[in-house]
Amino acid sequence: MDHTDLYIDGTWRPGSEGERFDVINPADETVLASVASATTADADAALDAAARAFGPWAARTPRERAEILRKAFELMSARRDEFARLITLENGKAGADARGEATYAAEFFRWFSEEAVRADGLVSRAPASGARILVQHKPAGIAVLVTPWNYPAAMGTRKIAPALAAGCPVVIKPASETPLTMLALMPLLEEAGVPPGVVNVLPSRRTGAIVDRMLHDPRVRVVSFTGSTGVGRTLLRSAADQVLKPAMELGGNAPLLVLHDADIDTAVEGAMLAKMRNLGEACTAANRFYVHESVAEAFTARFTEKMAALKVGDGLDPQVDVGPLVNADTRDKVAAFVDDAVSKGATVRLGGRRPDGKGYFYPPTVLTDVPDDAECLRDEIFGPVAAIQTFSDEEDAIRRANDTEYGLVAYVFTEDMKRGLGVCERLEYGMVGLNRGLVSDPAAPFGGVKQSGLGREGGHEGMLEFMESQYVSAAW
Repeated sequence: MDHTDLYIDGTWRPGSEGERFDVINPADETVLASVASATTADADAALDAAARAFGPWAARTPRERAEILRKAFELMSARRDEFARLITLENGKAGADARGEATYAAEFFRWFSEEAVRADGLVSRAPASGARILVQHKPAGIAVLVTPWNYPAAMGTRKIAPALAAGCPVVIKPASETPLTMLALMPLLEEAGVPPGVVNVLPSRRTGAIVDRMLHDPRVRVVSFTGSTGVGRTLLRSAADQVLKPAMELGGNAPLLVLHDADIDTAVEGAMLAKMRNLGEACTAANRFYVHESVAEAFTARFTEKMAALKVGDGLDPQVDVGPLVNADTRDKVAAFVDDAVSKGATVRLGGRRPDGKGYFYPPTVLTDVPDDAECLRDEIFGPVAAIQTFSDEEDAIRRANDTEYGLVAYVFTEDMKRGLGVCERLEYGMVGLNRGLVSDPAAPFGGVKQSGLGREGGHEGMLEFMESQYVSAAW
C-alpha cells in the first residue's frame, strides 16, 4: 500500500482537512490501509489541475496519446499479478477472478490506443445549397468518473482509457471500499507518460458532496458513472443542471433462458460463468434462471453439482474459487434475499446458510421453485445465488424476462440459431449472450436500455462518449 493519499496534478497529498478512512479486507475484516478522504476543496483543486491540463492534452496528436495508452497496457500487463493481489485484498474476489480482471482492465488501454487514431470525421456536400459539410469530433472537456467497488481496476480503465484517447482530462472518484487499486495505477500512468493533471484520483467518504460539487462546476462537461440505478438517477438530476453529457452504466437484473433444445453441458458452463464470475457481484450476473420444463431437472442437477464443487475461502488461497462478498451489508442483503424466497416457498438445493466466523462469506446457493413474488427476482442479488424457475411456453419466458425496469444483459441457450436470434431480438436488453455466459469485451459497446443506463462503454462508441461533434458549413 505505497500510496494512500489523494492524487492531484501529478502529486500525492493529504486531504485538505486531514481526514482518513479505513479500507477493510473482506476475508478477515482486518484494516488494510488508511486512505485520505477528499473534501470539496480537494475536488476544486483537482478540477483546477484538470483545467490546466486540458488544452495541452487535447492538442497532443492522436498518435501521441495512443502511444501513451499502449505503454500503459504493456506496463499493466507486466504487473498483472501485483494488481490481482491488491484487487483480492480490498475486494475479496478469488485469485483467478482477480487475474482475469487485471488482464481485462489492461486491455482497455490497448483497445483505446488503437481507437485514439480513429476519430474519423466526415466531408460531404449539402444537397440543396451545395455548401460543404465538415464534421469533426472534438474532446468534450473535463470528465468526472465515478467507479464502483466490484471491479476496482477494470471499471476505472474502461473510463480512463477512452477519455484520454479522446483528449479529455479526468477526475476519478473510486468506491470507498476499494480505492487502493486505482491509486496504485497512478504511478504506472506516470511511467507511461500521462502528464500531471490529466488524471486525478479523489478517494473520499464524502462521495455525494464532492461529486455534486464537481457536477456543478462549469468546467466539467462529462459525467461517467457505473453503479446502481438509484444513484444513477440522482447523478442525472445533478447533471441536468449543467446539461452535462452523461454515460451511465446502471443496474441489471439479467435473465438466463435455457430453451428446450439447448445443449445442457453448454448451458451449464455458460450459466456458471454468467452467475459466478466475480462471485455474482456484477451487473451482468445472471439473476433469474428460466429453464424449459423438459430439461429443467437435468440442467438443475448438473448446475448444482458444479456449484457444490466450488471451494469457498480467502481469495489469496490459490485453491479457492469463491471469496468473500465485499462487505457485511452486501452479505446480509444476499442472505435476506434467500430467506425471503424460502419463506415464500422456494426450495434450497444447495447452500442458503451464512457461515460463522470472520469474513463476509456466503456459500454458492441454488434455489428452485422460486415464487414470482420473491424479492430476488425483482432486484439484483449481487451474490452467489441462482434463482431457478421453469417454463413451458417460449413466449411466456420472453415476457417474464422482459418484465423488469432493467435492460442491461440477457443470456439465451439453444442449439437452433434461427430460434436463438429471434429470441434475442425480442428481448429488451442492450446486450445478449447467445450460448455464451460472458458478454464483456473492450472491443464491444457495453451498455443497457430502459433503466440500466445511457450510452456505451467499450468499442468505438466508448470514445465518442467523451467527444462532441462539430459541424462546419463551408463554401469555397
